[in-house]
Amino acid sequence: MLKRFILWDFPRASWQYDVMVGIIVVFVLLTPRGWFRDQPRNPQVSSIAVVPGEHGSSVYWLEPELLAGMNKDQQAQRLPEILRKLTHQKQLTVSRVQPVADSDGETRGYMVFAKP
Repeated sequence: MLKRFILWDFPRASWQYDVMVGIIVVFVLLTPRGWFRDQPRNPQVSSIAVVPGEHGSSVYWLEPELLAGMNKDQQAQRLPEILRKLTHQKQLTVSRVQPVADSDGETRGYMVFAKP
């Protein structure tokens, strides 16, 4: 019987086939993600998004955690490094950084305008 399960020797619509499909579906849906180490490799990738820009400029959305605890001077130094790693462009100049706040005044992210 085990040999037939391993070799999948049962025809479709048989109760044995339905049981095996049910076991597979339960396994896929209930298996914790950590068992397979299916985690993002670079945490900054999900923290940065490219937004369509105008006139040859690029616009990036950055999560506030990337620049937390930095003053404007530190942000100006750190931003080009972060964006160069993301875009693999050596010549990238940040022209403007615009904080985006919600209705409570809390910073939700930064719009970074850059030119190659």
